[in-house]
Amino acid sequence: MELSWWPVAVVGFGCLAGAVALAVLSAKEDARRTLRPLANASRLTRLPDYARLARMRMLAMVVTVTLLSTVFCAAMLASARPTGWLWTSEGDVPQDIMLCVGEPLANTATSEFLSYYAAKVKTFGTQRIGLTSPTRRVVPLTRDYQYAAGQFGNFATAGRANAAAFAPTVSYVDYAPSIDDVLALCMTGFPSFDARSTHGRSVIYLGPSSIRAPDESRPALFVDQRVTEMAAKAGVQINVVTTSPRGREAGLRSITEATKGQFFYYDPAESTLPADLDRIGQRPPAAGLPGGATALGWRSDAPDLPLAVAVIASALLCVSLAVLRR
Repeated sequence: MELSWWPVAVVGFGCLAGAVALAVLSAKEDARRTLRPLANASRLTRLPDYARLARMRMLAMVVTVTLLSTVFCAAMLASARPTGWLWTSEGDVPQDIMLCVGEPLANTATSEFLSYYAAKVKTFGTQRIGLTSPTRRVVPLTRDYQYAAGQFGNFATAGRANAAAFAPTVSYVDYAPSIDDVLALCMTGFPSFDARSTHGRSVIYLGPSSIRAPDESRPALFVDQRVTEMAAKAGVQINVVTTSPRGREAGLRSITEATKGQFFYYDPAESTLPADLDRIGQRPPAAGLPGGATALGWRSDAPDLPLAVAVIASALLCVSLAVLRR
């Protein structure tokens, strides 16, 4: 067990040592003072009843000091944020999920997509989730599931009213965005996106297979090969639900296959979007490290043991004091 905030523990235990030293010095000062006995105390202290009470008092003092010290030490350790390795099966490795929406906010597909995740995010445990539009990071990657669900729900029901806040219109003179640019923007939402992570990473894209006009001559920043290389380097799985007709998805499908993702078509007449998203969730990406090593553990706060010790010691202290009062 390691301490993230070890100076807190150092200061706390230093204060404890100072308090003990002060108590010992005070006891020595009291011992130096000799008081004139008012009675024949030696005969009284030899009585069996007095000896029994003295032993009980000493035992109670030792127990009280021990329990108080235990509570204090456990509280200091918990305050210093102890960390430990959490081990799990490969399927339970924490996941980072970036929702990538290239479809207009007012479309039915977008509303259905965001409504699905507004409900789904409430069941998450170790996942982080974010939302990116073609021109904006709408929800940065977060574990605040209540906030994420609220944002997804607001955008799912707002339609055109929040279109400007969801994806502000940006025009360029010498540049025209492409789907590859949108996917690259979504991938940059992962922390340290240029290297692999101990978290599984997946991009779930909803939108058309192409957003460039056929006669567009302005250049884009990325091509599908470059996006595939970025995804492979960062360990990102790209899943796609395209709203375009069949026959226009060659570039997106190649990226999906190269990153071991899944590809689906959206049919507004017979929507299977929830089922498709369920299938994507059932095949999460594996977390990994350079060299092909698979990550089955990660470091996280682990205050359970010191907090449990503090609670038990506090309960015993309360019980012991109640017994003493009787």
